[in-house]
Amino acid sequence: MPGACRTDARGRVQLRSQASVSERTTAGRTAHPAPAQTGAQSMQVGFIGLGAVGAKLAGSLLRNGIALAVLDRDPAPVADFVARGASTAADPGAMMRACDVVITSLPSPAASETVLAQMLPEMEPGKIWLEMSTTDPVQIVDQAARVAATGALAVECPVSGGCHRAATGNISIFAGCERTAFEQVLPLLTILGRRVLHTGPVGTASKLKVMTNYLATANLLTLCEALVTMQAQGLDMATTYEAIRISSGTSFVHETESQLILSGARDVDFTMDLVLKDIGLFQALAEAAGVPLELSPQVIAIMQDGARRYGSRAQSDRIIERLEEATGLKVLADGFPRTLIDDEPEASGYEVFPSR
Repeated sequence: MPGACRTDARGRVQLRSQASVSERTTAGRTAHPAPAQTGAQSMQVGFIGLGAVGAKLAGSLLRNGIALAVLDRDPAPVADFVARGASTAADPGAMMRACDVVITSLPSPAASETVLAQMLPEMEPGKIWLEMSTTDPVQIVDQAARVAATGALAVECPVSGGCHRAATGNISIFAGCERTAFEQVLPLLTILGRRVLHTGPVGTASKLKVMTNYLATANLLTLCEALVTMQAQGLDMATTYEAIRISSGTSFVHETESQLILSGARDVDFTMDLVLKDIGLFQALAEAAGVPLELSPQVIAIMQDGARRYGSRAQSDRIIERLEEATGLKVLADGFPRTLIDDEPEASGYEVFPSR
C-alpha cells in the first residue's frame, strides 16, 4: 500500500505516509540518509517557478536555511518569499549568474525551454541546473547535452506524491543523471524530498514520472466510476470509502483524492491541462516504442472531455462530475477533509535503492 493511514475519533481517515519495509531494505541493502547536508547549506540556490508545487518545494529550502533566490512571472509569490528572507533576480540569466544551483519547476516543456535559453549563456563549470518540472523525456536529453557543453551539470528531478507532501519536504524525487552528479546534488535533494531514487541517465526520471502520472490518472477515473456506481446502488459513501481503503482496491489516489471528491472540495491543486500534458507525454513514449496501448487513448479522451466541459484550468478531481451529470447523482459524504494535510514529521531524506 503506498501510504499508511490512521483514523480519528470519528473514523475519518487522516493521511500518514510512511516508508515501506521494501523502501528501507532492498536487495540486502538498507536505504540510508544522504551524507551530511553541509554542502547544501553552503550553496546559493535559485528557484524559478513558484506555482502549486514549486512554491512548496522552495519553501522547504527556505525553511531549512538554504540561501535562496526566487523568480516567477507572478510577482505575488516572489514578494512573499522575499518578505520571508529570500532574494530575487531580474531574470533567469541573472539568477544563474549569481547562483551555484538553479532549480526550475515549470508548467510545460515549452516554458522549460524558454527559461533554459536565458540561463545557458551564464552556465559554466561548477554551475548546476536541477529541472524539477514534469517535462518531455526526449527534450530533457537534448537540453542536458546543451548544458554539458558549457561545462555545467544538468539533473532532471521530477517529484511525485502530491502538493501536500511537497509542502512538508516529504515528497518523493526521481533523479536522472550520471552517478557522480547524483551524489553531488543528493544532499540538496534530501532537503527537498524524503525518498530519492536515482533512476539512471538523464531522460529516465522523466519517463518514470509521466508513467506514474498516467497510472494516477487511470486510477482516478476508475475510482470515479466505482464511487458513482456504488452511489447509484444506494450504498453509503463513507462506508464505500472504507471498503475500498481496507481492501485490495485501495491506493494512494484513493486515500487522497477520493477524500477530496467526497468532501466536495475537489481541489487537489492539479489542473486538467497539466494532467493532459503528462498523459500525452506517456502516450507519446508508447507510440515511439510501438506499444499499442488500449486504455491510454480512452483516458486521454475522458480527460479532454472534462477539460472541454469545465475548463482546462479546472481541478482534475472534477472529472467525476461527468458521471454525476449523466446519472443525476451527487457523490458526497460528511466528515471528509477539504484539504490534504501530510502529518508525517519532516526529516532528512534518504536514497532508495531498487530491488535486484
